[in-house]
Amino acid sequence: MDAKAHELKSKIPETIIVKKERIKWMPYWFIAPSVLLIVAFLFYPMLNVFYYSLQNYNPGKPYYNGFAGFDNFVTVFTDDPLFLHSLGISLKWVTSEVVLQLFFGLLIALVLNQTFRFRSFFRTAAIIPWAISGVITATMWSFMFSEHIGLLNDILTKAHLLHSPVAWLGDTEWVFSSVVLAELWRGIPFFTITMLAALQTIPQELYESCTVDGGGRWKAFFHITLPFLKNSIILSTLLRAVWEFNNVDLIYALTNGGPADHTMTMTMYVANQAIVAQNFGYGSALTVVAFFILMLFAIVYLKISGFGKEDK
Repeated sequence: MDAKAHELKSKIPETIIVKKERIKWMPYWFIAPSVLLIVAFLFYPMLNVFYYSLQNYNPGKPYYNGFAGFDNFVTVFTDDPLFLHSLGISLKWVTSEVVLQLFFGLLIALVLNQTFRFRSFFRTAAIIPWAISGVITATMWSFMFSEHIGLLNDILTKAHLLHSPVAWLGDTEWVFSSVVLAELWRGIPFFTITMLAALQTIPQELYESCTVDGGGRWKAFFHITLPFLKNSIILSTLLRAVWEFNNVDLIYALTNGGPADHTMTMTMYVANQAIVAQNFGYGSALTVVAFFILMLFAIVYLKISGFGKEDK
């Protein structure tokens, strides 16, 4: 009996050690499936793009295929005027969208943060454009902008603001503003939701103290509201800038980059090179360039804006 008890006692530490080892590795086993999915669907395609950027690869021109080294990148920066044109359109597009969406999104959030009847209904309604897919949004706005049956032309003509219908999506003077308006309608809810969530974290006691001290609404806005919204504004504008830079569905469905390349953003140019022309090597090189542009922008933007730093 004593021998068995001694034997059992001698095995207990070993059992505990084994269980501790299993517990130690258990968190890694839990996250392993997610890591595998990320590697399979994120990092592998990224590495594949870097690989193809160093190749001449076009399925329709097998004689053209082969290792190209950095020739594709040299062509991008030295012998492709459409690259600089599309980059300029992208910067103009991102700036217009982010600034306007932030302004109107914050304005609507401030209104929806007040107490009034049917507030829940209007908060829900504000999200609807964000929930609609880009293709459906483009279809709706294409009817709105139609030269002959469009609602916009009908309203402006009846209001005597137009003498004749305008081809909003076919006129180089108006096409960019028209597409910006369509994307603005879809993008405002993102800032509305983000700003509204941040507004609800601000202690009401601060506003009460400001009122007691004789401060008005503008003083409360600039000295209480904006400082509390700072990090939310920085992060949401960064995310939206990246998303708008990569926006392709709405522009593709409305104008396909035209007319005369007036809405040819860099992402549209990449899509045309890689998908339409099937020039995968050059399209991949453009994608790599866009990746580093966005990464550099994110680093510089976060550094300049002081994201995460508390105001002294």
